[in-house]
Amino acid sequence: MMQRRAWLKSAFAVTSGVTLTAGLTERIIAAPLSKAERAVPPLLNAAVRLNSNENPFGPSDKAKRAILAAALEGNRYPFDLTSELKQILAAHEGVTVDHIHLGAGSGELLSQTGKAFGSTAGAVLSAFPTFPMLMTHAETFSARWDKVNLNDKLEHDYDAMMAAITSDTRLVFVCNPNNPTGTLVDPQTVRSFCMEASRKTTVFSDEAYLEFLNPDQQVSMVELVKKDMNVIVSRTFSKVYGLAGMRIGYIIARPDLIKKVAKYAGDIPISIASVSAAKASLGDKEFMAMTRRKNAEARKVLTDYLDKKGIFYGKSHTNFVFFPAPAAGKAILAGMQEQGYLMRIWDYKQKEWCRVSVGTVEQMQGFVKTFSSMFS
Repeated sequence: MMQRRAWLKSAFAVTSGVTLTAGLTERIIAAPLSKAERAVPPLLNAAVRLNSNENPFGPSDKAKRAILAAALEGNRYPFDLTSELKQILAAHEGVTVDHIHLGAGSGELLSQTGKAFGSTAGAVLSAFPTFPMLMTHAETFSARWDKVNLNDKLEHDYDAMMAAITSDTRLVFVCNPNNPTGTLVDPQTVRSFCMEASRKTTVFSDEAYLEFLNPDQQVSMVELVKKDMNVIVSRTFSKVYGLAGMRIGYIIARPDLIKKVAKYAGDIPISIASVSAAKASLGDKEFMAMTRRKNAEARKVLTDYLDKKGIFYGKSHTNFVFFPAPAAGKAILAGMQEQGYLMRIWDYKQKEWCRVSVGTVEQMQGFVKTFSSMFS
């Protein structure tokens, strides 16, 4: 009875909007907490969430209808529908079903891959900072995380990364566009790197934000998978498609690599609502175009402010912007949170950096006004 009371008290505290513990926060945001974030955990009930790169415009109407329809089939297991989605994804990517593996968002797939390649002694290599989930899971096993700093434009330094590959490098992780900086490297440079690096080790290409680029810029490394190269590509429905809460993503790779990663998957299938939403969303060009247009308009509100103030930032092609913190990170987090805004602070090169997700135009106008009044 006492355990139940303690649980109820804890649950009430969370739903009442108190701050999260550092450990729970780190699991939720799937990224390393900075010193500032450990001191100032986020509130659950903040009015404007600019800390998780969520799409403020989704899900699409097609996805919503699919989710509602799926509720009527909630008494059924999703195995048949999951198999159908894998076939649709395989056709969409131009590969066979054996080249596709589904997960609860690309985060789960990064976790599985980290375990698969971190289970033997050696290293996983990446740029830094970047999305760390694969590497941190590899570290929990037997792997070492080798890091290569970004260049002065906050982009991947592919020459330095190639030079950092050693005989015990088990996997190289690349992210283009990169999280947390939003920067984009010429896809042909990335392709050349992946081709050469994959002759030495496995390359993992995280393409979570690829659809934020205009269609003519969306160059995927899936073409290398089709050539049987030692490359894994990840995609997610969490970002442009606005399904972060539904938790569904997939990887594309050679069947032998798919089997290696899938060994670390759980036995619980993705929900029928998630599969239905993904199936309805895939290739919704109208919704994606709307998201890109509105995101660019809202992002410009923030970058115009930074330009006006002469504040350096990574040239973002995504739904977040990365720039040096103009004040102490703890003060920024606490002050903005008091005004109802959540954001991120990253530690990099002995400095603190702000990563601000892009919301609606109105939200970004409010953020800029508040941020400017408090810190510049």
